[in-house]
Formats: sequence, structure tokens, C-alpha cells
Amino acid sequence: MTTPDDDARPGTEDPTHWVLSLSCPDRPGIVAAVAGMLAAHGGNIEESQQFGDPLSGLFFMRVQVAATAPEADLRAALGELGERFGMTWELDVAGRRMRTVVMVSTAAHCLHDLLFRQQSEALPVDIVAVVSNHTALADVAAFYGIPFHHVPVTRDTKQQAEARLLELVEETGAELVVLARYMQILSDELCRTLTGRVINIHHSFLPSFKGARPYAQAHDRGVKLIGATAHYVTGDLDEGPIIEQDVERVDHSKRVEDLVALGQDVERRALARAVRWHAEHRVLLDGHRTIVFR
Repeated sequence: MTTPDDDARPGTEDPTHWVLSLSCPDRPGIVAAVAGMLAAHGGNIEESQQFGDPLSGLFFMRVQVAATAPEADLRAALGELGERFGMTWELDVAGRRMRTVVMVSTAAHCLHDLLFRQQSEALPVDIVAVVSNHTALADVAAFYGIPFHHVPVTRDTKQQAEARLLELVEETGAELVVLARYMQILSDELCRTLTGRVINIHHSFLPSFKGARPYAQAHDRGVKLIGATAHYVTGDLDEGPIIEQDVERVDHSKRVEDLVALGQDVERRALARAVRWHAEHRVLLDGHRTIVFR
């Protein structure tokens, strides 16, 4: 039998499941400080991963925790901890779907895959817009009920097109932009504005075969493995921090078109994993590298 005061008793609140990710200069006591702060706020750690990088001297940590403390209290405590250890940190509700804009040109396979996985595999994103410099994939977006925005790009209109993209990011509240075979190079200014928030899929196992027609380049070199690379976008073409890579074995009998067909499946897999890990706050930047807690 319950009484009117039951809900007011300490410890009876339903906990909120959080994901905390952080990085800071490595030093003793970080894990103990984080765990102690969470315990002091009614937190029960459900998963914890950490890594100290001897090259950069940085410490990285991802924690999933169920906590009864109000969000404001948790953030205040993290702010104090952050000042003490020089931390960069992020706190989010576990499993929250990240608002995402997908940019495409004419290739449909990555867009189809992301939209399908969003519906069928609980990919933790909410695709709020599809943006393209062509109209070829408008029907794909319409099939899934996603708003489609045609933003043509020419040499003379590139600045206006990127301004429109930023408007759409702001209007939709997008936290992530995915270049799902968007065959345009983003300006340095746009890359800086969206640092750490743009993921690209490159149809090559970077750093090999950068730029255009990588499958033709790979075929010409007689490669035995073809691959795809999902990475964050920076001002340096195809050189942003790598999140995920995947490969398929091939042999001398494969034509360029065979490599393209096999490669498209590799691209889908690598991009979907990178998007999932980013949305689950499993990817932390470490200079020009990434730490990925799988």
C-alpha cells in the first residue's frame, strides 16, 4: 500500500540514464573523482571505458550511468570537476536520437541505408532533412517522409549554398551533418564552423587513393583489398580524423564496375557504424586522430 508521501522519499525517483564523455590532461585520480561525483549524485555506473594516450598526454573516458539527481545538479558538479581537471565534457541522455542532416548528390546507396537503419535498426539519429545539389534523390527522401532541400552549387554560388546549409542546420536544430556521397568540397570556413559535427564517407581506404575516381585508381594499381573510410571533415581534403574503415578482398578478375559494386556495400557499413558511434558519444577527438569506445 502506498501513501501520498511515497514519491517524496529519497531514492524513490526513477533514474535517468546518461552518457558522459570527457577528455582532459592525464593525471592520477580522474576515474576516482568522476566515479565519486556520480555516486554522490545517486549515480550507478552501468558501463565505463577509458584510455590514456601516451602520445598526446590526454585521458579519455565514456561512462553510462543511471542517476537520480536533477540534470542541473549533475551539470553543476561536472562544471566544478571540469575546472579542477581541465576537462572538456559532454552529458547527454542515453539513447537520445541525434538530429541529423544528410547531404547527397546522385548516389543513393548510403542515403537509402541510413534511412532504412533509422527505421529498422534503431540507428540513434533523427534525420530531419536531406540536402542535395541535385534533384535525383528527392523521391527517396519523399518515400521516407523526410523534407528534401535542393541547394544547387556552382563555382559562383558556393558561398550562398553554404550559407543556406548553415541556415538549414540552424532551422532544424541539427547536431550532425552526414555527407553520404555528397560530391562537393566544403570550404575551410564551413569546416571550422562545424568542426567535429560533419562525417564524410570516402570510397577508398584512406590515406590511399584520395580525391576523385578512387576505384579506378585502385583497379589501375591492382589492389587486393578495397575499402571505405568514414571520417570527420576538415579543411584538408580527405584527411580528417578517421572514425571507421572497412574492407573487402578482391582479385585480378574484378573490373572497375565490380569494385564499385562491392565498394558501395563497404561504404554503407562503415558510414552507418561511424554515425552510430558518433550519436552514442563513443567518438572523442584526439588531435588528428580519434578515440572510439566501441
